[in-house]
Amino acid sequence: MDPADLAWVLVSAALVLFMTPGLAIFYGGMVRTSSVLNMLLMNMYCLGIVPLVWVVVGYSLASGGEGENSLIGDFDLAFLDTITTADGLAVMAFLMTFAVITPALISGAVADRMKFSAWAIFVPVWSLIVYSPVVYWIYAPEGWIRNLPALDFAGGTAIHINAGVAALAAVLVLGRRVGWPSVPMPPHNLPLTLLGAGILWFGWFGFNAGSALGANYAAAQAFVNTFLAAAAAMIAWMIVERVRNGHFTTLGAASGIVAGLVAITPCAGFVAGVASIPIGAAAGVACYFAIQLKFRFGYDDSLDVVGIHMVGGIVGGVLLGFFADPSNYVAQGMAEFPEGVFFGGGADLLLDQILSIVVVLAYSFVVTGLIMLVLQKTMGVRVDAETERAGIDEGLHVEAAYS
Repeated sequence: MDPADLAWVLVSAALVLFMTPGLAIFYGGMVRTSSVLNMLLMNMYCLGIVPLVWVVVGYSLASGGEGENSLIGDFDLAFLDTITTADGLAVMAFLMTFAVITPALISGAVADRMKFSAWAIFVPVWSLIVYSPVVYWIYAPEGWIRNLPALDFAGGTAIHINAGVAALAAVLVLGRRVGWPSVPMPPHNLPLTLLGAGILWFGWFGFNAGSALGANYAAAQAFVNTFLAAAAAMIAWMIVERVRNGHFTTLGAASGIVAGLVAITPCAGFVAGVASIPIGAAAGVACYFAIQLKFRFGYDDSLDVVGIHMVGGIVGGVLLGFFADPSNYVAQGMAEFPEGVFFGGGADLLLDQILSIVVVLAYSFVVTGLIMLVLQKTMGVRVDAETERAGIDEGLHVEAAYS
C-alpha cells in the first residue's frame, strides 16, 4: 500500500470499531429500562474478548494457509506470527473490527433474558467455530465460496446473514421473554436509538468503503452506494409504514436505515450508477415485512436481528446476482468478475450467490444451535423468571441505568 491507502485502511478500522458502541446505543434505546446496561455490556464485551481471540488464532483460521484446503485456515498467522509489515498489520486490524461487531449483532435477539456468563462463553466460541470458517470460505484465496465464484464485497453473507441466522438459532433455544407477545415491550428511549443509527451510518462508510483496502475508485463507489442505499431504504420503510399503519415513526426510520446499510454491504463495490437505490428500497420493504414474521411463527427476536440482518443480507446478496456491473470492475482495475443478470451474465452468478447464502444459513444455524444447546445443558443460558421480571441489570450486574 502507498501511504494514502494505508491511512485510509487505518481510519476505516477506527470507523468500524466505533460502530460497536453505536450498535450498543442503538440496541440500548430499544430495550426496557431494566436491561439497558446489560445490553450495553454485551456489546462492549465483544470489544474486549474478540480482539484477543482474533490475534491468538481467529485471524489465522480466517485467513491463513496457502494449500488446497478450501474450508479453514491453518495456524501460520497465530499470535500474529509472520506478520511483519505495516500493510499486514493494518489489514489484520481492519478485519478484527469486523470480527468484533459480528457476534455483537446477535445480542439484540437475545435481549432481556440471556445469562451474561453464558454470553461470555458463547461469543469467543462462536467467533472461532462459526465466524472464522465462514470468512475463510468467502475471502481466502482458497475459499470455496470465493472460487465458485460468489461475491461479497464487505460482509453481507459473512457478517449479516451469518449473525442473523445465528440469532434465530439462539432465540429458538433460549425461548420467549416472560409475557411476550401479549405484554407490550416498547423501546424505552428512541432518541438513543436514533443516535445509534446515526453512528452506525457514519461508521458504515469505513465498513464498506474501507473494504476496498485503498483510497481508490472502489472506495468512492462503495461510499456513494452506502449513502444512497441507506437513504432509499429509510424512505421505502417509512412509506410502507405510513400506508399500512397510517403514520411515520422514528423507530421505522432508524430500522430502514440499517436495513439499507445491510443490503448494500455485499454489493458496495460491485454495483454502479444508481443501482444502490433499488437495492436499498427493496431491503426497506422486505425487512419491514420480515420483522412481522416473528409474531406469526412465535420466535422472540427481541430487536429484530433476524428480520433486518438476515433478511437484509439475503436481499443484498441475491440482488447482487442481478446488478453486478462489469464496467465497475474495469473502472476499479480489477481482473474479470462474473456479470449480473441485468448485464448479460445469465444466471450463473445469481445461482452461485444463492448457493453461498443457503450453505452459510445452514452451517451457522446448525452450529450456533449446537453451541447454545451445550451451554444450556452445562451452565444454563437463561436467567430465571424472577430475575427477568425484576430486571436483568439489577439481577446480574447490581446496577441501574437510571436512578
